[in-house]
Amino acid sequence: MSLLCGKTVVVSGVGAGLGHQVAAAVVRDGGNAVLGARTEENLAKSAAAIDPDGAHTAYRATDITDEGQCEALAGLARERFGGIDAVVHVAAWDSHFGGLQDADFGTWMSVIDVNLLGSLRMTRACLPGLRERGGGSVVFIGTQSAVAAPSQVRQAAYAASKGALTSAMYSLARELGEYRIRVNTVLPGWMWGPPVQAYVRFTAHTEGVPEGEVLDRLTARMALPELATDADVADATVFLASDRARAITGQSLLVNAGELMR
Repeated sequence: MSLLCGKTVVVSGVGAGLGHQVAAAVVRDGGNAVLGARTEENLAKSAAAIDPDGAHTAYRATDITDEGQCEALAGLARERFGGIDAVVHVAAWDSHFGGLQDADFGTWMSVIDVNLLGSLRMTRACLPGLRERGGGSVVFIGTQSAVAAPSQVRQAAYAASKGALTSAMYSLARELGEYRIRVNTVLPGWMWGPPVQAYVRFTAHTEGVPEGEVLDRLTARMALPELATDADVADATVFLASDRARAITGQSLLVNAGELMR
């Protein structure tokens, strides 16, 4: 039996990378995927690629900083598929770079509004649907940089916001456990997908070296001699969303080819 046979999963932040891979894995494994992101064109493209006849997908343009839009996406899932079995939070603002000394705290607040509060808004909007099903799963996509800062790039605001989200996970796991709602976090490291591909191209161009050399620097730190991919992270996410993980809550799972071990 497929991992998510008959299950409905809300996925925020569906674009060309990890969000698309998560939604694709949901449908591949027998579930219904309800897609949310700010750009409707991206949602339509993703849904068409995943589910050409539209039987197992629905989508709505959603800005997770807007509580009403979060509620509308959750409502779409309940209206189209009768409930919600899991919610996966991929939506994130990860493009702000820098540390403390050059910090623009106004931008930091915006990053926190998306990465921390946006995920909590979307979770709260999905709670009625999850409770109607008698329980379910919430999966946050965090980042390895929240627990071990990378040397190549500085993303203090992103790391701090995702670290706060992981801390919130512990409280949510306790609070929602009585409803049989599990809450877990996947912590990717470097993963081969559009953002890292762009980093490799940019770095190679800036330094005047082959892209393979830049990639080799990254993989040299891995226990496995390759980067995890967006699809690998999606597979781990789908497992945590499924009933196969029914006794797992309040946990953080590193998906990083063994770069960091805890």
